Amino acid sequence: MSLIFYPAAHRYKLDSKWVPGVTTVLGVLNKPAIPKWAAKSVAEFVADNRRMVEGLYDAGRAPLVAALKEVPWQRRDEAADRGTSFHDYAERIAAGQEIDVPDEFVPLVESALRFMDIWQITPVLLEGVVGSRAHQYAGKLDMIADYRHPKTKQRGRGIFDWKSGKAIYASCAFQNAAYAFAEFHSDGKTERPLPEVDASFGVHIRADDADIYPLAFGPDIFDEFVTIRRTYDINKRAEGDWREPGSGYVGRVIHTEAAA
Repeated sequence: MSLIFYPAAHRYKLDSKWVPGVTTVLGVLNKPAIPKWAAKSVAEFVADNRRMVEGLYDAGRAPLVAALKEVPWQRRDEAADRGTSFHDYAERIAAGQEIDVPDEFVPLVESALRFMDIWQITPVLLEGVVGSRAHQYAGKLDMIADYRHPKTKQRGRGIFDWKSGKAIYASCAFQNAAYAFAEFHSDGKTERPLPEVDASFGVHIRADDADIYPLAFGPDIFDEFVTIRRTYDINKRAEGDWREPGSGYVGRVIHTEAAA
């Protein structure tokens, strides 16, 4: 009985039962920036690819609509792939490994190295798969590390979340709290207690530098995540499980002729 992470599907099984990941749970939060980003992505594609769009016009309305509506999600997937690659490099560098970095990632890696040097980062746990039986969730944290704050000079042990393609959002505070207050981390065979941490940070790595954001952290933030976790279950029940058609809070339509 343990926690198993399936990286290809990015899913988790805890004690032989599927449980949601932390980022999946946080998906129930309203994210008003996403529709604006999606609309901007389509607008930028149209503005930057005139000939391609004109060719799609010639193909007809349906192919044009089908192509344009996929633009934001293609960009999202490409960014996710780049983010995954950067996370892999960051993990190996933080672990002290020597690696060959493709040219496109060199500026990001240099920014990450500069951050780790300035903050005197000493990794304690990298890419740890964590789980909670009490609240039935799992996730994969980026890094728990000992650090020395460059301004206050205070030393501590924090949980750090890497972001390379987007800014740090408020939900990152819930994400790190969920990881830090999980009950254990696991390699699929052995479960171990998580190291205690005193602070939470979001690290936005850019090609030219890194921005480090202190995040709200503590038992109260974790309690709010637990509320979001319950909301996730409520929302799932309300919408109905795809394996059980008609199981949501709104039943199937009753036609007048059928009821007569």
